[in-house]
Amino acid sequence: MFNTILVALDSPEISERVMLALKSFQLDTVGNVILTHVISTNETGEEQPADRPYSDPQGVFRHIEEELQTYKASLPCDSSLEIVTGDPAEEIIRVANIYEADLILIGSRGLTGVTRILQRSVSSQVVSDASCSVMVVR
Repeated sequence: MFNTILVALDSPEISERVMLALKSFQLDTVGNVILTHVISTNETGEEQPADRPYSDPQGVFRHIEEELQTYKASLPCDSSLEIVTGDPAEEIIRVANIYEADLILIGSRGLTGVTRILQRSVSSQVVSDASCSVMVVR
């Protein structure tokens, strides 16, 4: 049913739940899984110009890559990693469009009410703006 699944991973707690949901699919029939993490400017504390290589003074990128590699090793199908910087919702949708994903699998922090509005729920924005199906894992 799904040839390409983009899996948006974030904090370790949310990532574990999302990976459990991913493994409930028949992954041997999936063509490709893209494990992605968006490093928001809030994590790095600075804007990254597009024409310069990403600098990683605190080892954020290296830590995220190691975590994604561990998840990748546990998958029985073809998979790749995408670590990007920018606005999380926009970047998740952009990467999904590049890979022509059939499904975006994303976690939810469980925000409700005013907090959800003020902190901009990434999963809500992805659900409303994505051109493919989205599964939100609580």
